Amino acid sequence: MKSAVENLNPTRVRLTVEVPFEELKDSLDAAYKKINQQVTVKGFRKGKIPARIIDQRFGRGAVLEEAVNDALPKFYTEAVNEAELNVLGQPEVDITELKDGETLNFTAEVDVRPTIEIPDYSGIEVEVDAVEVADEDVEKAVEELRERFASTSPVERAAQDGDVVTIDLEAKVDGEVLEDGVASDVSYTIGSGELLDGIDEAVKGLEAGGEATFASELKGGSAAGKEAEVTVKVTQVAARELPELDDDFAQLASEFDTLEELKADSRKRLENMKQYDQATQAQERVLEKLLELVEVPVPEKLLEDEINTRKHNLEHHQLGQMGLDLAKYLEIQGKTEEEFDAETKEAAIKGIKTQFVLDELVNKEKLNVNQEELTEHLMRRAASSGMSPDQFAQAVVEGGQVPMLVGEVARGKALAVVVEASTVKDTNGEVVDLDDEDEDGTEAPEAAALGGLSLASSWLRTWW
Repeated sequence: MKSAVENLNPTRVRLTVEVPFEELKDSLDAAYKKINQQVTVKGFRKGKIPARIIDQRFGRGAVLEEAVNDALPKFYTEAVNEAELNVLGQPEVDITELKDGETLNFTAEVDVRPTIEIPDYSGIEVEVDAVEVADEDVEKAVEELRERFASTSPVERAAQDGDVVTIDLEAKVDGEVLEDGVASDVSYTIGSGELLDGIDEAVKGLEAGGEATFASELKGGSAAGKEAEVTVKVTQVAARELPELDDDFAQLASEFDTLEELKADSRKRLENMKQYDQATQAQERVLEKLLELVEVPVPEKLLEDEINTRKHNLEHHQLGQMGLDLAKYLEIQGKTEEEFDAETKEAAIKGIKTQFVLDELVNKEKLNVNQEELTEHLMRRAASSGMSPDQFAQAVVEGGQVPMLVGEVARGKALAVVVEASTVKDTNGEVVDLDDEDEDGTEAPEAAALGGLSLASSWLRTWW
């Protein structure tokens, strides 16, 4: 077999392959054997039909077609490996010549990863938000905790802001009560914004037994997005009573003995959260700077597939779970379809460039992923998916997705190398040392998902 490579552009090549006919012998034998098992010829046992009889009865062309279909993937792969190409996606194959007993010639056009030169990135400088926790932030956090420990007691008066009302709801569209538009004994805090638009105005001023009707656009259910006539009946009004902010509250709501200790802990937690946000911000901004330094051509077919995948996931998974379609989503976002398409394309291009650049860094820096790193990443992914680590690990292995996870971890390590080499300053002009985070042993937000390993490790170890 002989092959040659022609560069059509920085991300696409054409392979020209010439195969001497004798190299098709194994595929021809396999073709005769396969046809033997599929056909019946009088006078011959199944599977024992001579090749010349098959040629006479069914045509040599059918045998050649079967043989070529069997052989093409093997010869294509050999040509790719010989040229040391990093191909993307499936090739477009064209048989240019097939002479029985002489030769098989074909071409294959396929996208390839572009050659990327990683420049010196040690001069990257970015600015991030400073880690500052104001007294007002601490007070707000404590107040939110206080809200969680509020008690309620029924009152005989009209409902007002902050009250908890028990209500019955009935929604009609075009005068018909919806099958899923009736609910009873719903608990709702006035002013929380957790139910329908307009409900606060409807229930305020009503006492137990009072009723009101208002119009509202339904957020979910069978008539999501439609205007409905909603009747609400208040069956109980209850006032919320907040506990006193004192040491007794600290002991009730936490492991601390005093309110001051509770506030100090709240401040520390807020600082940790801001440090985590700061580190995330640093990674994002360093990545943006890195991408600006590197010229990355994007394969057209890969870009088209990525755009279609992003649209499909949005429409059929994310929006579907919310009872929305794309048109309604765009209306809510205040965007035109053209703006949405442009944003999706921009995000897809950035995603592809990011993967190409970080993968090249992985190779350049010779970064490896060990079992512990992979398992920790799996635990985080499992937590975000809502699955147990064991379930997620099993799904990953059975779906052949372990290499994908390995790639994610490796790219994360590559970005960490660039961040470490960069200069990160906060808005106060202070250099941020991201390695100092969690030095007191406090668990970072993303680490909360890490727990005991059981089946998860063994599933991965089987593959590893």
